[in-house]
Amino acid sequence: MILFRKFRLLILMVFLVACTMHIMIDLLPRLERRAAGPGSGGGGGGDAGCSCAHSPSEEPRGRPKQRSRAAASAVQAGWPGKHTLRILQDFSNEPSSNLTSQSLEKLAGAGDRAEPVKRADETLEEKQKSLIKERGNRGKEKPEQRASRLAALYEHPLYKTVPTELRKEGYSPTGEVTAESYPNWLRFHIGINRYELYSRHNPVVEALLKDLQSQRITSVAMKSGGTQLKLIMTFQNYGQALFKPMKQTREQETPPDFFYFSDFERHNAEIAAFHLDRILDFRRVPPVAGRLVNMTREIRDVTRDKKLWRTFFISPANNICFYGECSYYCSTEHALCGKPDQIEGSLAAFLPDLALAKRKTWRNPWRRSYHKRKKAEWEVDPDYCDEVKQTPPYDRGTRLLDIMDMTIFDFLMGNMDRHHYETFEKFGNETFIIHLDNGRGFGKHSHDEMSILVPLSQCCRVRRSTYLRLQLLAKEEYQLSSLMEESLLRDRLVPILIKPHLQALDRRLRLALNVLAECIEKEGYTAVVEHDFDPQPAASPLHQAPRAR
Repeated sequence: MILFRKFRLLILMVFLVACTMHIMIDLLPRLERRAAGPGSGGGGGGDAGCSCAHSPSEEPRGRPKQRSRAAASAVQAGWPGKHTLRILQDFSNEPSSNLTSQSLEKLAGAGDRAEPVKRADETLEEKQKSLIKERGNRGKEKPEQRASRLAALYEHPLYKTVPTELRKEGYSPTGEVTAESYPNWLRFHIGINRYELYSRHNPVVEALLKDLQSQRITSVAMKSGGTQLKLIMTFQNYGQALFKPMKQTREQETPPDFFYFSDFERHNAEIAAFHLDRILDFRRVPPVAGRLVNMTREIRDVTRDKKLWRTFFISPANNICFYGECSYYCSTEHALCGKPDQIEGSLAAFLPDLALAKRKTWRNPWRRSYHKRKKAEWEVDPDYCDEVKQTPPYDRGTRLLDIMDMTIFDFLMGNMDRHHYETFEKFGNETFIIHLDNGRGFGKHSHDEMSILVPLSQCCRVRRSTYLRLQLLAKEEYQLSSLMEESLLRDRLVPILIKPHLQALDRRLRLALNVLAECIEKEGYTAVVEHDFDPQPAASPLHQAPRAR
């Protein structure tokens, strides 16, 4: 009897201890958050400003559930198309709002808490390097040698010069934006000015490229207009990008019987165009990155576009496919199919909303006829440029020189589809041309379309900086193809261009320089090569950054 009573007492004590431990475990995260106080994190009240020293494995149980519920409710409730910069600022101050946009310096300043993040980044970087090495198959040349070539280019004086007018205006060569808490897409928008979309070596651009590759996709819709299917993707941090899905393999060329206006739009051409534009130091193409997208989880399951949703089906090979709605190639016969539901695509960062920064559309003077039999006026009139030079806005300023830059850019890619171009309305006529919609480039590596160079051969005008950079890129120690190959290794979908397309870049560069050499021989160096000059008005940003509270 005594033993039985002792046994019951022992069981009761064990039960009381277990209950006490359960209560303490449940209350401990709340006590820690309360002890941290509203001012301990220096960034707002409550959980948003908590800087408790939890390692990733010790994070309180309640917070992930709260975050996931908040994210789910935000997606279900939707987000208005027009939201103020104040709201964006409030959102960007949330710890979970823009995880890939937080600076590594802030993580490093947190002491031991940053170590797991660093180790994770290093592991991811090592995996990415091994993937690049495996898929790239780049021969015997060492990565360090390739990297030094691109680094050497950016160290060249031609890639460090800043015009006198810009220096007077206090121009920052790195284009740093002080509002580090803003999402990277907003920092990119704020940095746009009269002369460029982004500055040289701007760290925001690299951070934005990573966002395009990794930010969670929360909604998808078809883009209206255009001849082929494009999707507008919205991310967790409310940034947006234009998605062009893969339609051709890297090895496929445009069929010889295709007209330029019925050619496919290639996702890898959009990616390569961004890198080429940056190497040429134009910086007029919005940042573009490649991404492998899950068609089920990241398109079908998050779209509210019923027209798009209805076009999904499973192919006889058990692959997920869809085709959407557009003018060309949007049918079951031209469906986009995954393997089984993974598809490659390019993601181009959106420019500022038209309500904030209006853009003006201009008809390209050397626009093609877009007709099977008719020819455009410039194709039959060798003196066509003389007429253009007398027509505003080409009769003054830098617009004609911008057209020549765009002509060289398109010729290097083999892009014949440049019917219009756009500029930011705020900056008037004294601003750069935005190089948008480059998907029909890099279609034929075996053919050089010399008609693309007609504006250059007719006008015989070029910027001195452009001419000197073309000469530099033709030298063996730099070589445009090698620079492009190295730059494209940074993208996740490597290889972006196959070897014949890279070799075509060097060949076309020589052809463009030959045209300029003939112009100089005919008209003289000073008549052809024009010293760069900048308009007098100040280089104001596209729109002002919101004030930090």
